[in-house]
Amino acid sequence: MRIGYKLATEAFDPKEVIRQAVEAERAGYDFVEMSDHYHPWLDVQGHSGFTWSLLAAIAAKTERIGLVTGVTCPSVRYHPAIIAQAAATMAIISDGRFTLGVGAGERLNEHVVGRGFPGVAERHERFREALEIIRLLWSGGYRTYEGKHLRLEDARVFDLPEELPVIAVAASGPASARIAAELGDGLFATEPKGGMVATWKQHGGSGPAYAEVPMAWAPDEESAVAAVLEKSRWAVTGWKVMAELPNPVNFDAATRTVTAQDVTAQFAVGPDPAGYLRNAQQYVDAGFDHLVTQNAGPDPDGFLGFFADELAAPLRALTPSS
Repeated sequence: MRIGYKLATEAFDPKEVIRQAVEAERAGYDFVEMSDHYHPWLDVQGHSGFTWSLLAAIAAKTERIGLVTGVTCPSVRYHPAIIAQAAATMAIISDGRFTLGVGAGERLNEHVVGRGFPGVAERHERFREALEIIRLLWSGGYRTYEGKHLRLEDARVFDLPEELPVIAVAASGPASARIAAELGDGLFATEPKGGMVATWKQHGGSGPAYAEVPMAWAPDEESAVAAVLEKSRWAVTGWKVMAELPNPVNFDAATRTVTAQDVTAQFAVGPDPAGYLRNAQQYVDAGFDHLVTQNAGPDPDGFLGFFADELAAPLRALTPSS
């Protein structure tokens, strides 16, 4: 079992994100993972630094910890040629510590370039073409691609690492699980859906299976729940909502009725490790072997200490229940 720390780029300024990555390495984490957003989920979060700059800075300030995008959309706001180049460079400067997590995107971030945000079927088509372009460029030489949605003209990534990055493909259902199996080297998800993991494997999927486990550490449960309600209540809406709303103000409006009970139904909260292990066990039972601790509590350093002292060893020891 590999354990990662979610760097909340939407909740902290860029220098603080880098500092937390360094502290995560000291706390014993195997990797750090961060989203690739243009906007935060809620205005109250107040930040959204450029992930690729943060990745480079973290690579320079750490020695062994893995770096994962969770996730980048390579088909709307970015062209896949740019992501192919960026990921190859990250693999080189991190000495092979980089994993490219990719997904079909969220309207929140992708609409900003004025190209619109297509429906699910077209998003999947574009996403598939983007992955094909990345793979093509990583095979070396000058490459051209003519797709239904995306094109590439005489492009070459000159600096390729000796070992290409793993591509972990985000999935939320059967269609995206098939894309992950066919064009990815791993799976990325936010919900403990064993059926989706099974679909991925049935279509030939293999490699690391990443999942974000919602947590909120604080010395007491009330403080933990309050922190989630303030800045992370968007997380209880589910992927069909998270992918479609255009701006932080819409997430604010959509989550005003979220209650403390909604939070505790999804998040492990407070100081007791047992609740965190019960929550993580769902993901282990679903087939995930790379767990990302997604702390929404008010004290990141307190959580890192809690992880090092009380959570790391039992988390690593988790095995499927049956």
